[in-house]
Amino acid sequence: MSHNPDLPRCGWVPPGDELYCHYHDTEWGMPNYDSKSLFSKLIQDGMQAGLAWITILRKRDTILKAFDGLDPDIIAHYTDKDRERLLADPGIIRSKLKINAAISNAQIYIKMRDEEGIDFSECLWSFVDGKQVQNAWAEFKDAPTKTNASISMAKDLKKRGFKFTGPVIIYAFMQAVGMINDHEVSCHVYDKCCE
Repeated sequence: MSHNPDLPRCGWVPPGDELYCHYHDTEWGMPNYDSKSLFSKLIQDGMQAGLAWITILRKRDTILKAFDGLDPDIIAHYTDKDRERLLADPGIIRSKLKINAAISNAQIYIKMRDEEGIDFSECLWSFVDGKQVQNAWAEFKDAPTKTNASISMAKDLKKRGFKFTGPVIIYAFMQAVGMINDHEVSCHVYDKCCE
């Protein structure tokens, strides 16, 4: 996983942190159109609420293992026994609210797909007209914490019953899955993220 620490990166990336550098260089801001992968990322961003992203990043492998890869088709059928198992797992974020939200969000995802015929990826990407929004920030601090698009998406998800999907969480999600290119223009990944 070795990454060149000298490459110019966004200001939020701690230079010596391999895990953070890898995440930033290979994932953050890269356009993701896979419905299940987007669902997984949405749940991870919801789990981050009130915590630092590095906390999720460090626990991510354990979270994915504990939650069956955050596969909505499996999580939607979790029982009380699964809830108890998760609450007892020190390797994840042990929040009853967040665990319950992951399960109910998975059930809504399935309902959208199977009953309403809605493609999750198409639905989410529709808030940016299906293509990445190109920003050009000199510093990551210049980026907003929410936009009209994230407010609209958050409203839509809330109306469907999704939890932990407020406009600020949704904006962070949109940045992470490449709906928005918020890499600093001097960052070595900026051009790579431009579709």
